[in-house]
Amino acid sequence: MAGKDNGHQNDSSPHQPSRPLTEEQAARIFAGMNEVIRAGEEMRTLRTEMIKMLAGSGWTQEKIAQLTEMSQPAVSKQVTKAKLSGSPPPMDLSLDQRDTPWLEGRLWGLAEEISEACYDTARCTRYVNSLARGRKRFTPQNVDELRRLVEEDLRLHQSLLPGGHREAYDQISRALDVPSKAASRTGAATATPGSPAARRTLASQIQRERLRGDA
Repeated sequence: MAGKDNGHQNDSSPHQPSRPLTEEQAARIFAGMNEVIRAGEEMRTLRTEMIKMLAGSGWTQEKIAQLTEMSQPAVSKQVTKAKLSGSPPPMDLSLDQRDTPWLEGRLWGLAEEISEACYDTARCTRYVNSLARGRKRFTPQNVDELRRLVEEDLRLHQSLLPGGHREAYDQISRALDVPSKAASRTGAATATPGSPAARRTLASQIQRERLRGDA
């Protein structure tokens, strides 16, 4: 009977001490946490800036509170802070602007439209999702990669996408490749109202609305 397997051999084995967490494992854990925290902080900052912009454009606090799902006292507090710090100049909402954040936002909006139209097969879908969740940043390298994926989708899904998508991409691509005259003269981009994040967000939405209107 000594050799019989009774199914409880592991019960008599000594307890194996757990291994300490490695630096690589800890780094992966904190990387995920940091992504969520960073994205949350950036969204709060962006929401605050949008509130200031809408209030400066004449929107009522009641309407802003409704859209942001905030209490009206909380919105009033943000608006008061904006007045004390000085109202920013009105933001130009025309689509054809040449600063880099605005162009990146247009590219982002175009990629989102392509992703929705060809979700299962769009090459840019994973990149779009990563940008939306804050997992990827708008670095020059990431923007170049998104451009490559969008161009590939435009070629592969030409029959599914309206011609306005290709036209928009060509405009965005040319502008990204050729700095504006003002930037070339001064060595820096012309000052524009709004943070880069706010400008990307607005440009993305305006680009999507334009594409839908042209469809």
